[in-house]
Amino acid sequence: MEKKTRSLILIFILITSFVNPFMGSAVNLALPHISRDMGLDAVQMSWVAMSFLLASAVMMVPFGKWADLRGRKKVFVAGTALFGLFSLLCALSPNGGVLLTARAIQGMGGAMMFATNMAILIDIYPPQERGRVIGINVTAVYLGLSLAPVISGFMIR
Repeated sequence: MEKKTRSLILIFILITSFVNPFMGSAVNLALPHISRDMGLDAVQMSWVAMSFLLASAVMMVPFGKWADLRGRKKVFVAGTALFGLFSLLCALSPNGGVLLTARAIQGMGGAMMFATNMAILIDIYPPQERGRVIGINVTAVYLGLSLAPVISGFMIR
C-alpha cells in the first residue's frame, strides 16, 4: 500500500480513536445541564453515561468477530457512520428516552470502530513501523480521555 494512503488511513483512525473516548467521557461534565434541560432524575442521568459505555463494552468482541468475517473496513466505516449519525441525534434529542437510545447506539458505533482500528493499522503497516503507529494511536485515545473534561467544560459554559 502506498505511504500516502497509509498516512490518510492513520489520520482517519486517529480522529476516531480520539473522538470515541472523548464522547464517552465528555458527557459527564454536562450531566447537570442535561438533567435540568430534560427533567431527568439521578438514575436516568447515570444511564446517559452508562448506556454508551455498556453498549461499547458488550459489543466490542462481537463486532471484532463480525469484522473478521465480513471485512474490517466495512465494519469500521459502518461504525463511523453510525457513531456520527447518532452523535447528531444525541445533540438533537427532544427527550431523555431518545437521548438514552441514541447514546447506546452511538456506543455500538464506537465499538465497531474500536474493534477494528488496531487490526486495520496492523494490516496496512509493515512490522518495523507497527510499534510507532500503535503508540500514536494509543496517544490519541488517551488524549481524548484527558482533554474531554477540559474541552467539554468550555463547551458547556
